[in-house]
This record gives sequence, C-alpha cells and structure tokens, in this order.
Amino acid sequence: MDAMAELTAEQGYEATKIADIVRRAGVARKTLYDNFDGKEEVFLGAFDSAVTEVAARIEESCVGVADEWVDRIAAGLRAFLTFIAENPATARMCLIEAVSATPAASARYDDAMDRFVDLLRVNAPADTGLPDTIEETLVGGVAWILNQKIRRGEAEQALDLMPELLDFILSPYQGVAKLKP
Repeated sequence: MDAMAELTAEQGYEATKIADIVRRAGVARKTLYDNFDGKEEVFLGAFDSAVTEVAARIEESCVGVADEWVDRIAAGLRAFLTFIAENPATARMCLIEAVSATPAASARYDDAMDRFVDLLRVNAPADTGLPDTIEETLVGGVAWILNQKIRRGEAEQALDLMPELLDFILSPYQGVAKLKP
C-alpha cells in the first residue's frame, strides 16, 4: 500500500499506472490482479488502511489521557499531526488525491471526515449550546490547513501547527476571546 501512496504523492492518482504500482511494490502484475480489480481498488485499499491506522492512533491517545476533555483533544490532535508528519506521502494521498481521484475515493474521503468528526464529538464537551455543525467546521478547518501544508511540501512540519490548531479547535468550547476596542 505504501507504493500507491508514494506514487500518487509523486505523480498524482490520474498519472499513476498499474505498471508503476507493480514496479514500485515489487510484485507481478498477476499478483496485483489476483488481489485487486485494478488501480482504484489498490488506491481505496491504501486509503482505508491509512484511515484505520490514524483513527486507531487517535482513539488510543484519547483513551490514554485523564478525563479532562482538553487533554483528550490535544492528545488526539497530536496523534493525527504526528501521523501526517511521519507519513507525508500517505497524507497527500488521503487529504489531497482522494478528494478527486474517483467518485468512490471521494465518498471514502467524506466517510473518513465523518469518522474524525465523530471522534471530536465524543471527546469534546456536550451540551455547549454551540451549533450542531461545530465539529464538522473544526475538522474541516484542520483538514484545509493541513491540505495547504501538504501541497507546499511541508507535511513533515505538521506538528509545528499543534499550538495554532489546538487553539482553533478549543476556542468555540472555551469561548472566543473578545476583541479589544
């Protein structure tokens, strides 16, 4: 699956060919087709594997923290940013290529975003009086900032965004500071 992430990071989904995948993965074309129907299925498998791994890391980090919701959100965000920094090709595949690779990939991207929204919702305070879409807004904002960082080739520096993104996520729940006149 790393081969697919690396290739799509280097040349994009559309330009990636089956011949590229088998060469990079070091497998025979027949072996690939014995396990996958084609390029899209390889891409979706790699995407699903990455989402499962990062979600598990986030969940584990949240469980390992005290009952304080702020600490759980900070731990989850740190786990997510660490994954991005450690896996820049996979991050590009998931946050950039998946959006437009194929209709099925776009649907998987939407499902993954919903999964991360649910992870935030479970760890954030309940009954805040905030709009029902606040978690979607926050997850979407984080995804957008990371999308830009990845496009600039700076995925490895994702952890540098920790203070800023944590403030962004926490501010609606803690109350946004009033502007000075």
